[in-house]
Amino acid sequence: MNVNPVRVRRLPGLLAVTALGVLLAGCGIRATEVPTDFGPAPSRVRCSQAEAGGSSSPAQGLPAQVFLLCGSSLVAVDRTVRVPEGAADSGQWRAQVAQGLLDQLSAPPAPGEKEAGYTTNVRGGMTVSGPRPGDPGDTLRLSTPPGSLTSYALAQIVCTFSDSAAAEGDGSVILGGRDDERPRRYRCTDEVRARPGGTEPPSTAATDG
Repeated sequence: MNVNPVRVRRLPGLLAVTALGVLLAGCGIRATEVPTDFGPAPSRVRCSQAEAGGSSSPAQGLPAQVFLLCGSSLVAVDRTVRVPEGAADSGQWRAQVAQGLLDQLSAPPAPGEKEAGYTTNVRGGMTVSGPRPGDPGDTLRLSTPPGSLTSYALAQIVCTFSDSAAAEGDGSVILGGRDDERPRRYRCTDEVRARPGGTEPPSTAATDG
């Protein structure tokens, strides 16, 4: 019987390829003909307002934004704040808006937000009041002194208040505690929003006007 010499010469190569495939499969390695660069592992924290899926805020009220923690930075999310009617003056109205914002900051993130990686460092039970005699008119006094808050919580409060109807809208907010210490003007900067855990909101002594 005649044996095709070409087939004989190719057989060892075919057996080698087959054996290599079996060996790779046994090791759990999938053979491929195209070099693959998988890159870094994708992050599970998306920090996207669209993917957060909204909030559990009431539908009626004052539209606002609050800053939550996502990853290592602050991200603004939409909220609706209910403000009681009949405020005696602008200082009391500001305090009511600030209280609504504070309640939103201390509430657990909505399920969609939690899935997207949002958290908050602001603890519940904190209250806000308006200015005392001698304070600048837009002062907000917290039941917990600003200096006693974590850098994360202070950054959340400052950035939320300073970008709301509770403040003058110039990127700053005047905060004090319930003690006799003079209030200070805090500012929300790009650095604070990017690194709230390592960069505290800059502040200066608050003066009238």
